[in-house]
Amino acid sequence: MRTKRFGGLAIVAAALALVAACGSSNNTKSSANSPTMATNPNGAGASSGAAAVVQTASGSLGTYLTDGAGRTLYLWVADKSGPSKCYGGCAQVWPPLLTNGAPTAGKGVDASKLGTTSRKDGTKQVTYNGNPLYAFAEDTAAHQTKGEGNNGFGAKWWVVGPRGDAITRSAGGATPSSSSGYNY
Repeated sequence: MRTKRFGGLAIVAAALALVAACGSSNNTKSSANSPTMATNPNGAGASSGAAAVVQTASGSLGTYLTDGAGRTLYLWVADKSGPSKCYGGCAQVWPPLLTNGAPTAGKGVDASKLGTTSRKDGTKQVTYNGNPLYAFAEDTAAHQTKGEGNNGFGAKWWVVGPRGDAITRSAGGATPSSSSGYNY
C-alpha cells in the first residue's frame, strides 16, 4: 500500500516535470464550455477570456457538479467556506477552477450559489455555496471521480452536490478513505 501511494505521487511528479520541460508555449484552445484550470503551482494560469461554466452530471455518486467539459468538481474541507488555501503542490494535484468574468450556471446548477474568490495572485476562483471549486489531476476523462474521499494535503476532498454540499460516500455507499489509493 505504501509503495502504491509513493508510486502515484511519482507519476504525478513525473507528469508535472514533463509539462514544465515542454516550455511555456500554450497551444491549448479554450471555449466557454472548457474548464479554465490552473496551470502553475500557485494556482494561476487562466488562459481564456471566457467565463467558467458549472453544470451537473449523474453517476454512481448521484448528481454532482462538473465544469463545462464534464470534469468533476471537488471541495476541500480545509477551505471551510472561505478563501482557497490550496497553493503550490496542492494546486498542481487539485487545480482550482478559474474564471474570467462571472461564472455561468449550466443545467442543474443554482446560479445564486455561484461566486468567486480572489486567489493570492489576483486570479478569480469559482465558488459554489461559498466553497472554492477544484478538479483532480488524476481524473483524466470527463465524469471520473477518483478524488472522492481523498485525504490529501491535510484534509478530505469531496465531490460537490448540486445543493453545494459534499457527497461523502463512495459509489458502493461506504465512506472511503481515499478512492484513488493515493494520499498526497
